[in-house]
Amino acid sequence: MRRDPLIATVTLTVVAMVCAGCGREVAGAGQHGGNTGAVVALSATPRTITWKKPTPKATVRHRATPAAHASATPSAGSSAEDSLAAAVAPLVRADDYHVAVAVADLTTGQAAACDGNQEFITASIAKADILSTLLYQSQSQGGLSNREQKLATTMIEKSDNGAADDLYDDAGGASEIEAANQAFGLVDTTVGTDGYWGLTTTTADDQIRLLRQIFTAQSTLTTASRSYIQGLMGGVEPDEAWGVPAVADEGTSFAVKNGWLPDPTTHLWEINSIGEVTHDGQLMLIAVLSTDNDNYADGIALVQEVASKAAGAVARVR
Repeated sequence: MRRDPLIATVTLTVVAMVCAGCGREVAGAGQHGGNTGAVVALSATPRTITWKKPTPKATVRHRATPAAHASATPSAGSSAEDSLAAAVAPLVRADDYHVAVAVADLTTGQAAACDGNQEFITASIAKADILSTLLYQSQSQGGLSNREQKLATTMIEKSDNGAADDLYDDAGGASEIEAANQAFGLVDTTVGTDGYWGLTTTTADDQIRLLRQIFTAQSTLTTASRSYIQGLMGGVEPDEAWGVPAVADEGTSFAVKNGWLPDPTTHLWEINSIGEVTHDGQLMLIAVLSTDNDNYADGIALVQEVASKAAGAVARVR
């Protein structure tokens, strides 16, 4: 997300506190093994976020009613789809269909999505795709260099944009990441060009496909590659551990990559979260994507509520 003199830089300072007139604190999921500290939704640290508005912006396909679409992987039947759709329908409708979710239960084999083929801007969840591409490319070349490993750690654990810029270039830019995505089975993801990786567009279904590459053996990534990226996503800094981790069972580990980006014109936010959690004793991959959120905190609250409803609905289908 660079190389344009017209980029607008937005500095956001969010204070994690509750007071009259302040942004509300978003409830986390408590302490989880595998990550340092408790889940913290908001950070008191100023964030500098850059945006280059796409021309044109990806068209979001709204539907008249919140329906569950075909999931990224077939489930044992339609019950998971029906259960998830019913659970999240009120939230989707209330948010004017600006949110989508997909869940794959690796314990039971169930999978379902609501508006899983709707397009969204990725923001920083694209960093998981960038690293997956580099790992895929390096498997025949002895792995990542020491420099790339340092950048990967910073990019995933701290969501550092500068590190993502460098690794995007190392991967060969949009065309090479697109080639890797074809190998990964992604069908609705368009990588941002000219260095604007954060303006990649994707769907919740495609993000589940990517998560399957990262977290399951049915993958083009080797065991070593999967273990590497899993470790980084499981070691994010405390202020990065919101979204999908909020639905993890207490005391269990989780792995996550989040993305957030404000539109400097409308001041509305893209808020996304993808990852792996244990929910109700079942190992799950979850992707929640959202757009046009009024602010950062409300976007996080929406993503966490949708993730909770969707995970609970799929967990009930055994």
